[in-house]
Amino acid sequence: MSDPTKIVDFQAISVEGQKIYDSIKVQYEPAHNGKFLAIDIESKDVYLADDGAQAVALARESHPNKVFYLIKIGHETAETVARSLMLNT
Repeated sequence: MSDPTKIVDFQAISVEGQKIYDSIKVQYEPAHNGKFLAIDIESKDVYLADDGAQAVALARESHPNKVFYLIKIGHETAETVARSLMLNT
């Protein structure tokens, strides 16, 4: 299978992911500050976890071939945009 990051517009994911987060952050801040949300920008599904890897793993269960917007709750900027690998591990 091909690498999804080669056909993904990371700028669009970043912009849209931040918009989604801005619209829902009152549900997560400050109670979950320091935790991570992985956001699927198409479905707007969000996955909360203690660390980024856990958030992406949860998101991959529902959306195995997607690239997610990953943000650390309570921080103004995204920590990273996480790849959803298509390889079975």
